[in-house]
Amino acid sequence: AGELLVREAGGIVSDFTGGHNYMLTGNIVAGNPRVVKAMLANMRDELSDALKR
Repeated sequence: AGELLVREAGGIVSDFTGGHNYMLTGNIVAGNPRVVKAMLANMRDELSDALKR
């Protein structure tokens, strides 16, 4: 339900790598496109290999 609310409001939902496996991994980033893009860029260098899968 949360994903639908975010998408209907114009936002995006992804996992920590920008993919769509958040339901499988449990790693989720959600917000407007500009914020998600910035969050993913800042997180990319800090993620362990396990979180990048």
